[in-house]
Amino acid sequence: EVQLQASGGGLVQTGGSLRLSCAASGFSFEDYTVAWFRQAPGKEREGVSCISRFDGTSYHEDSVKGRFIISINNAKNTMYLQMSSLKPEDTAVYYCAAGDFYNNYGSGMVVWGKGTQVTVSS
Repeated sequence: EVQLQASGGGLVQTGGSLRLSCAASGFSFEDYTVAWFRQAPGKEREGVSCISRFDGTSYHEDSVKGRFIISINNAKNTMYLQMSSLKPEDTAVYYCAAGDFYNNYGSGMVVWGKGTQVTVSS
């Protein structure tokens, strides 16, 4: 069964850090572009970060650039999102995904994990 399992969310104070993990089963991350998305209450889902399957380069949206780092451990078939200097506006449900290409809408993703809640208190 093709599946993504995200974990690592929680409650953290402003300025704190969290690391999200996303484990894949039934397929290999090496064959896909992988990404993190988030959806805040009352807002549309938005892209956060991705790693391209074409050249392995990473990309971060301006809202998280310099604070978040996406990485992947192919041996463990797990990807991560290291989040630092967290702000209340980072509060959202975070989703991991894998697919053919990345855009902010997530239309290129074909496999989605269930979300993990991140709450940043002020």
